Amino acid sequence: TDEIMQQEIRPLVAVDIIEQLHRQFAILSGGRGKDGAPIITFPEFAGFSEIPDDDFLNVVTYLTSIPSLEAASIGFIIIIDRRRDKWSAVKASLTRIAGAFPGNLQLVFVLRPSRFIQRAIADIGIKLYRDDFKMKVPIIMLNSVSDLHGYIDKSQLTRELGGTLEYGHSQWIHHRTAIENFAMTVKTTAQMLQTFGTDLAETELPNDVQCTEELLSSHTDHHSKLKDELKLAVKQGATLLTCIREPVTRSANSKLSPDELENVATVERLLAQLDETEKAFDQFWTKHHLKLEQCLQLRHFEHDFREVKLTLDNLMETQAGFADIGDSVTRVENLLKEQKHLEEKGQEPLEKAQSLALHGEQLIQNNHYAVDSIRPKCVELRRICDDFTNETKKKYDILGKSLELHKQLDKASQWCEAGIYLLASQAVDKCQSQEGAETALVEIEKFLVTAKEHQLSNPKEFYNQFDMILTPEIKANAQRIVQKLEDVQEMFDKRQVSLKKLAAKQTRPVQPVAPHPESSPKRASPKITRPAAQENTSYHFQLTSYVQHKYFETGLIEKCISKSQGHIINELIETERVYVEELQSIIEGYASEMDNPNLVHLIPSALQNKKEILFGNLPEIYYFHNRIFLKEIENCIENPELLARCFLKRKEDLQIYEKYCQNKPRSEALWRQCGDSIFFQECQRKLDHKLSLDAYLLKPVQRITKYQLLLKEMLKCSKNSEGTAELEEALATVLDIIKSVNDSMHQIAITGYEGDVSELGKLLMQGSFNVWTDHKKGHNKVKDLARFKPMQRHLFLYTKMLLFCKKREENTDGHEKTASYSFKNSLKMSTVGITENVKGDNKKFEIWYNGREEVYIIQASSVELKNTWISEIRKVLTGQLEACR
Repeated sequence: TDEIMQQEIRPLVAVDIIEQLHRQFAILSGGRGKDGAPIITFPEFAGFSEIPDDDFLNVVTYLTSIPSLEAASIGFIIIIDRRRDKWSAVKASLTRIAGAFPGNLQLVFVLRPSRFIQRAIADIGIKLYRDDFKMKVPIIMLNSVSDLHGYIDKSQLTRELGGTLEYGHSQWIHHRTAIENFAMTVKTTAQMLQTFGTDLAETELPNDVQCTEELLSSHTDHHSKLKDELKLAVKQGATLLTCIREPVTRSANSKLSPDELENVATVERLLAQLDETEKAFDQFWTKHHLKLEQCLQLRHFEHDFREVKLTLDNLMETQAGFADIGDSVTRVENLLKEQKHLEEKGQEPLEKAQSLALHGEQLIQNNHYAVDSIRPKCVELRRICDDFTNETKKKYDILGKSLELHKQLDKASQWCEAGIYLLASQAVDKCQSQEGAETALVEIEKFLVTAKEHQLSNPKEFYNQFDMILTPEIKANAQRIVQKLEDVQEMFDKRQVSLKKLAAKQTRPVQPVAPHPESSPKRASPKITRPAAQENTSYHFQLTSYVQHKYFETGLIEKCISKSQGHIINELIETERVYVEELQSIIEGYASEMDNPNLVHLIPSALQNKKEILFGNLPEIYYFHNRIFLKEIENCIENPELLARCFLKRKEDLQIYEKYCQNKPRSEALWRQCGDSIFFQECQRKLDHKLSLDAYLLKPVQRITKYQLLLKEMLKCSKNSEGTAELEEALATVLDIIKSVNDSMHQIAITGYEGDVSELGKLLMQGSFNVWTDHKKGHNKVKDLARFKPMQRHLFLYTKMLLFCKKREENTDGHEKTASYSFKNSLKMSTVGITENVKGDNKKFEIWYNGREEVYIIQASSVELKNTWISEIRKVLTGQLEACR
């Protein structure tokens, strides 16, 4: 227990009476009597009687309070030195001491005045007034210091009293002041530590990171300051102790007086107290600092937990929003990509959550005080991580099932489409012969063998396999595809029956007839798109062959007709009416419905404002055939010879097909993107069509080709008869239109030409050739190489320009290669010349430019093709010559 802390502060300290002490009318020299009684000396002081009572009492009280309780209890020895004074001074001193001395007295020694008269007076006076002094202790009157030595050892007396005790009053005051200051410093420091400790114990821990950091910083700073105060106090005590011990340190023969030894003990005791206080405070601070650090760890953990928990909750909410399982292979693949993206996005927060949970476990293992708060949060973090992982796996499983399901449905649908394509690609005119019919039957039988690979499994087994993901929409789609399979199988059955009849060598020739809608123009087959692997959107080859072999109208060879013109006219009119009705159904059932407010929400965003791209100039074609062409050919029923004039008269009007065919690649690309939309399915359902829209959008391409077939049949029936010339001219007109359409399809694929091809005049011819070049101004080696190495070039002949291009083929979206023509060179027709035969090769011709500075040797694939091109080029050159003339 700290004595100084437990005792009340003494009423007086040296600094309070510093002036009175410096007057030195009473001193505590440090000497002791034989029994250890402290000695207080009242040296000779001229104005002793004039000292105020308060000052006297304060000094005496302070001096009696300095010795230890043990020494003070023995009683004080008072030495009054009045050798140079009078009896009156002795009397006054005894009277004041007797009346105001606060301690126990043992003996009073008076060194009487040395002058004879005053000594005699003192002897008489002491006898007369002894009782008046009211002292219960002996008063011993001494004549000299040698008499005093008989009572007190000289080592306990100062030099003024004939002793050997070293005493310096100023030093004594300095030591007393320093000891009392140090004691006050110790007490103040202890109180500061106690107050700080109380504040720490009563401080409530903050609930957030910032306040906790601020509190920890504040307490640490305060602790550092207090530690500095402690260091200063210890340093002060050590310095004081050194000062007190200085005489002994300076001389080995010196000894400290009992009072000085008590001073040493006091300072040492204060230093020990200071050390104990510091140790106790350090123990408390260590615990408190640990608690603050753990509190900060907890607040950081809680803050990180809230952030990670919020991120994980958002992640789980996003994951919960992925309820869609897809309605097509593309959609499911996109969903799988989105799920993969979400999984990748979740990796970082999941890793943070796992790391935070591990950090929480470490806090628990380190005996954190808030274990009950940390452990549930660690459990919660791991639970959410497990939930996300398990839910992700579940999503992948479901989407994987969905992908497998839609791939099966697509395979079945593709088989149907491939079947329909096969039926459509079998040219009707080739099936009229026995050999052609048998070939077609073999094709069908080979195709039907592949049915098991692509058709759906047993519906019951299929539903059991995919029961977990079968939504009403998917189930309806599966049922629709099953129905499509049945419909296609029925189409094959009917085609086989018809072909078997043709293969039986019938006597009547077979004539193709356009298929009639099953019930009305507003019916067609289930939605069909051609297989991607068999589709060609390039249009960059002869249109006649293109249509006949790829997209001829799907249908069965239902009847045989004679080759009479009447039958042909009837067939033309019948198919024309069906054609017009089909165009009408497309415009009313699809194009107009895109403006229907009730169906707007079903239209895909990719199709918005793109009606003209999808349908091209189909309304213009419908208007022409419905209002004009159908009526004109209906007038030919009674007069078949007028048919040729209809085509000749409408030569320019039929050019509208060129614009339609040029737009067809864009239309088909848009259809591939949006053809699976609910909007088209709804329109198809309303029209009761079995064929999807893309099959009907092919009708104009098929129709323009059908005319030349019918005109050829008319020519066969009217050979060497009247009107043959007109029919031949009409056929040439239709073939010219088809060629123009075909050429324009190539023209739109030209790339890299910086000018405007529309300014080059009419496109007359186009085709691929081997080309050699010879430049007169070129390097010899270059010229030699040029002569012997042909280049593959595609030529476009316009009335004003001849273009040289390089044909390139690229895969587009997984479909067949699409041709494009990269521009390489051009020759103005006004500056070219032509040589018909080159070095005896009848397939080669030569075009030269600018007076033969550039020569192009061109090799055609046949003599006929070469002659056609030469003829066309000569027409251009002749026309230019005539224009100049």
